[in-house]
Amino acid sequence: MIPAMSEGGEAVHSGGRAVLVTGASRGIGRAVALAFAARGDRVAVHYVSAFDEAKRTLAALEGDGHLIVQADLADADATRDMVDAAADGLDGLDVAVNNAGTYVAHPIATASYDDWRDAWRRTIDVNLIGAANVAFCAARRMIAAGHGGRIVNVSSRGAFRGEPDHPAYGASKAGMNAMGQSLAQALAPHGISVATVAPGFVETDMAAEFLDGPEGGAIRAQSPWGRVARPEEVAAAVAFLASPEAEFVSGAILDLNGASYLRT
Repeated sequence: MIPAMSEGGEAVHSGGRAVLVTGASRGIGRAVALAFAARGDRVAVHYVSAFDEAKRTLAALEGDGHLIVQADLADADATRDMVDAAADGLDGLDVAVNNAGTYVAHPIATASYDDWRDAWRRTIDVNLIGAANVAFCAARRMIAAGHGGRIVNVSSRGAFRGEPDHPAYGASKAGMNAMGQSLAQALAPHGISVATVAPGFVETDMAAEFLDGPEGGAIRAQSPWGRVARPEEVAAAVAFLASPEAEFVSGAILDLNGASYLRT
């Protein structure tokens, strides 16, 4: 855990809410962390291996009281320790954003059986079980504090449309949607709202190989807007779902794909 420090070497805590954002070293997670900090919140920037990127996110946050936490979300014990470190370092936990995820290609017609199994195991371990463990640990801290809270999951259009080359990813995000709705019902009596945002393609490093490749134009053309989402747009949706005004949105899944896929 690396907190923001005062000149005297003491951790600095400001007002606002205490917010944990997983996968905040870049992309959507970084934008989400920036959005909460701009609202005066204290943010725990989670990363898996990109320490330098996480430090850059931390340095870019407005205000003070922020910190960095690390864990491989496929490791249940490390995940629990990470959530505890975030809550302890932030003097509580009001919001948890499940954003971290992995996206590994394993098309069924060409992947080896070993690669197929490895992709499914790693993707489900991180994207679904890891997110579930973050939600559990965060919710238990919120329940113990007795003041409610917010859990926001970052899912995907692929949960509904399908992911032919990344089927484990689509399945993991469909599971995240169901998990969020189940937890919304279970946690409402404790004052904890749970909601989900489901973006399509977003202008991030993860999507760059697709958006900058030969299919980039076709991907943008999927939306009548002729573009993909910006990270800041996803961050704005997350911030709204985590806001005090959005309590009754609990259980909802907000599509954010520029009308590129319309579900009924």
